[in-house]
Amino acid sequence: MTHSELAASYKELKAAFGAKHHPNLHKTGALLSKLKIGLLDAGLLFPQDTANKDDLLVTRDILEIGALWSIRSKDVPSFDRYYSQLETFYVDYRQYCLQGLNLIRLLTQNRIADFHTKLESLPADALQDNKYIKHPVNLERWLMEGSYSKVWVAREEAPAEEYKFFVDSLMGTIRNEIASCEEAAYESLPFRDAAALLFFTKSTDLVHFAQNRGWQINPSTETIGFAKKGEEKMEIPREKMIVAALHYARELEQIV
Repeated sequence: MTHSELAASYKELKAAFGAKHHPNLHKTGALLSKLKIGLLDAGLLFPQDTANKDDLLVTRDILEIGALWSIRSKDVPSFDRYYSQLETFYVDYRQYCLQGLNLIRLLTQNRIADFHTKLESLPADALQDNKYIKHPVNLERWLMEGSYSKVWVAREEAPAEEYKFFVDSLMGTIRNEIASCEEAAYESLPFRDAAALLFFTKSTDLVHFAQNRGWQINPSTETIGFAKKGEEKMEIPREKMIVAALHYARELEQIV
């Protein structure tokens, strides 16, 4: 692929993905595959010191579009690959939006040690002032505090649309944690209370979640019953216990 062909494909890529409301994900994916081969042939995918700065900036932009496209396509492994390639370009050219996305990805995978390692590599002022970095930092703190309602509200306060994908993934983990507590603490709950505890705004979402958990749904009473997993009903041998207690009492009388 010649330099002019790379430039034309890059322009086409920005047009395909740049549509605000309806980016063409299928066309974007095809163009990314084509461009990555072109960048590899041009020696730009793994930049050298002799590479032109403008070419490196274009390469970085293509990879950033690839990372964002991966999130829109809900393809986390693809995001991992694009971000790994982007890290080379962020030694001199930092892009906090992608770095923030990577931090949230680490949270969803419960890689807390890696999360803090990445934070330590960022400037101190970014942790306080940059909206893309503050968002995952706050999420991690709220998760540690158990302030799940704040995590839920944070979805609507995401600094970029792509952040919502990972926040939704976090909410899935949180809901399963809350559901396990509900199963241990209650025999049943009204629909409304269960929906509020699990942060569901639609009853259909709650019903689908309940079915996946094997809960008993009672439409007539509008309640959900929790199946006690791993518990076996065991009948207490009351008569035998009474006979044994009386026997011990008689033995004690004889001793006295």
